Parts: sequence; C-alpha cells; structure tokens
Amino acid sequence: MKLIRPKSLKEMVADELRMRIIDGRLQLGAGLSENGLAAELGISKTPVREALLQLKQEGLVEVQPQRGTYVFRMAAEQVVMISELREILEVAAVEMAIRRNAGALTERMAELYGAMEQAYEADDPVGYRKLDGEYHEAIIELCGNPYIRSAYSQIGFCIQALRSRLSHEAQLNRLSIADHREMLRLVKAREVSALQALMRAHIQQTKQSYLDVLGKPEFQQQEKVS
Repeated sequence: MKLIRPKSLKEMVADELRMRIIDGRLQLGAGLSENGLAAELGISKTPVREALLQLKQEGLVEVQPQRGTYVFRMAAEQVVMISELREILEVAAVEMAIRRNAGALTERMAELYGAMEQAYEADDPVGYRKLDGEYHEAIIELCGNPYIRSAYSQIGFCIQALRSRLSHEAQLNRLSIADHREMLRLVKAREVSALQALMRAHIQQTKQSYLDVLGKPEFQQQEKVS
C-alpha cells in the first residue's frame, strides 16, 4: 500500500489562494501582501512567498517590481488571446480524445453533463460553472497528448477565474447547458467535424461574454481594489 504524502504548507496556501481567486473572493487586480497573508493564515512568510510564485507560474498572480504582488487583471486583448489558444487546443484535443479514448470520453462527459444539469435545475450557478470547467478539462485530459495538457494548464486557471465571474448570468447558463448537451450528443455519435464547429462557436460566444462582462462599469468598479 502506497502512503499518500501530505501537502506541504506551500501547496496548501497555493490551493487556498487559487480558490479565492477563482471563486471571486479575491478580486482581479487585488493587492496581495505576504505579511498580511502570513498573519491571516498563521504561518511564516516563506510558504506564502513560494505559493505566490506558484500562482505566478499559473498566470493567476502578477509581480510588479517596486510595486508589489497582485491578482491578475484581465484586459480585453488578453481575453482574446487566451480564447484563441483555448480554441486551438480544445478543438485539436477533442478529435484526438475521440480517436484515442472515445469510450472514456463519452463516459466522463456524460457523468459531468448529468451533474451540470442537476446544478442548472437547482439554480446553483457556482456549482454549474465548476462542472463546466471540468467538462472541458476532461477533453484535454483524455486527448492523450501531455504537451497539449501542459499548454492548457497555462491558461486553465485563468479561464476558471473568468468563468466564475459569469456564473450569475442566467442567459449565459441557458446557452451553455444547451451547447454542452449537443457536444455530448456529437461525441456519442462520433461526429467530429460538427463537434469541432460547435466548440469553436461555443468558445467564441464565451469570449464575447467575457468581454461584455469585463466592459461593464459595475464590474470595472468592483475589481478596482489595488
């Protein structure tokens, strides 16, 4: 029997801060104080500093010389570029996943879609958006290409953070559940071309939704923390 190594303090701090950024408790652009976080968490500054460096590698934290450390702030041009990379990776990955792991992909997507439908019917937008992320990550995980998984990991957490800020947009959730239902049908039918076209349209619509929300005055005001 293999023993499970307990998480280090650095990993625990990184997990906590990552979740705060993704779910919106830490707003985009918010300042992050090593001293303040260490005092709040009851630990030394070293694991906090190491955790912030980890989050920097994940794109969730920005370190500005002579100014400080901040939660990432997503400008419109960054949303466009991340969406472009997301489209390239997911559209390629879904073809590979169907070719290499069709059965596992169908099973995993069906399981997640069922949970998404329950969250949607229960009016649980936060839970729904979390499952939405897992749905797309399943495609990446099952594509059989570790380089695609590595590339996607560079943007995955930023996508989650943006997705959570759309979680209370009811119309977007209605469009989303319909798209994911159709994606599952196309995966089951092995209709790769139609599936890829739908995924392109879905990612383009999501990109525009991000841009619309980021452009709202109330959102911009809410995120002015630093």
